[in-house]
Amino acid sequence: MRKKHITWQWLSVAIISLLMFSTPALAGNLNPSAPPGPTMKTLDQAPAKDEVIPPWSQTLPANDTGDPCNSARFKCVMGGEAVLDKETGLVWEQSSGTGTYIWTWDSWNWSGNIAQFQCNDKTVGGRKGWRLPTPQELISLVDTSVSGIPKLPSGHPFSNVQPTYYWSATTVASNTNYAWVVNVSFGFMYIRDKTWPAYVWCVRGGQGVGVDAQ
Repeated sequence: MRKKHITWQWLSVAIISLLMFSTPALAGNLNPSAPPGPTMKTLDQAPAKDEVIPPWSQTLPANDTGDPCNSARFKCVMGGEAVLDKETGLVWEQSSGTGTYIWTWDSWNWSGNIAQFQCNDKTVGGRKGWRLPTPQELISLVDTSVSGIPKLPSGHPFSNVQPTYYWSATTVASNTNYAWVVNVSFGFMYIRDKTWPAYVWCVRGGQGVGVDAQ
């Protein structure tokens, strides 16, 4: 019995030794074949500023180049039919008004025009996907330091801007018969009855709200 016990002890030692010495061979060469490559990117390799989602924490000038379509803040896109605001990452119609003050928020008027449908069905620069902006998005275009009318940043590239009310997509929570509007003449936010007329300035991108959001 003692001889059998000794035999198993030696066998165990042999197996352990074999595993200890053979493991590196089985694992292969653990040293890297070459130094690690660089993880940092150069400025040329980094994404362009207008490809990075802005954090809404920057303030960029619109009149720093003398070119309204290529300033620190604004860049004309989609063949010039739209404008990228690099402060917010939103894309706006370059021409911001229809020239006719007839768009109601959600009720058919004599012309059959509804603000929500006007944006949801719009094609600009060959692309769909437009919507009414939120009041915060709409008023982000306002610069109250401007003395003239409309109160948009000096050097902006927009045309056909009407010095009056523009619809937002947001209903007034305390009274769903009303929606929020922005008056770009004075740079203030108001509420208006949804059956009243106001202009429409459609936007693309961002979070926004749904078509039927209240």
